[in-house]
Order: sequence, then structure tokens, then C-alpha cells
Amino acid sequence: MTTTGMTSPATNTAPGSGSSDAGVRSAKQLLHLVFGGELKALDSVEFSDVAALDIVGIYPNYAEAYKAWKAAAQRTVDNAQIRYFIVHVHRLLDPELPPS
Repeated sequence: MTTTGMTSPATNTAPGSGSSDAGVRSAKQLLHLVFGGELKALDSVEFSDVAALDIVGIYPNYAEAYKAWKAAAQRTVDNAQIRYFIVHVHRLLDPELPPS
């Protein structure tokens, strides 16, 4: 699996696409969750076994989350069925905030 084109409706941006919160250093936490697992089909975002999802971690900014996402994706490069995602948790916690 390559690291290009890895996105989902939950991410809002593709990793490395210049997300506006990439590398932002502010006093406010911008939490991001990195997780992944085996998909049922390559053309969907439905996991084969939700109980087996790999929760990589929660990170304080997009740049750190991207590094973790990239490392996880590289570890599973030989299995096209496994995908990793970045979820902007800070947007879920406070949806009234304008995009950073």
C-alpha cells in the first residue's frame, strides 16, 4: 500500500495535502486520531473486523498524526486491504470552531 490517496470522509483532507492545521503550533490542542484495519473491499471504507482495528494513537497536532499514519501505512505496505486514516478529533469535539 502506498501512502498516496489515503483519505476518507472522516479525514476531510488527504495526508500531505497541505492541510491548514499541518505543523500549526498553538496553545489550543488539535487532537487527531490515527487508526486502521483490514477493509472488506478496496472500494469501500468498511472494515472486515471492527474488533481488530489498530488504534495507533491520539496526537496533539496534524503533523505528529501524519508521521504516525505514514509509519503505520508503511508497515502494512504489502497488504492492499489494510488502510490507515487520520480523524480530526478536535473538529468532532468542537464543531462550531471554524476550520483551522
